[in-house]
Amino acid sequence: MGLLSKNYKENGGDKWVVGGTLEIKEGASFLVEGKPFTGGTLIESQEESNATTVAALRDDFNELLVKLKAAGLMK
Repeated sequence: MGLLSKNYKENGGDKWVVGGTLEIKEGASFLVEGKPFTGGTLIESQEESNATTVAALRDDFNELLVKLKAAGLMK
């Protein structure tokens, strides 16, 4: 009987598959593009759009983009 693991490497190690829980312990780090990933920042909730014109919808969308960028979730 072989070992069945939920966590394994694929593509020669280019991809790591986690089928269980990934726990990052105190003192460890998780990097995304060489920078520490902290799990993101909670941002102010975006109200549902009541836009009735394309221009108003654009304004609502741009407001959301500003919030995402300010939180560091977008470049």
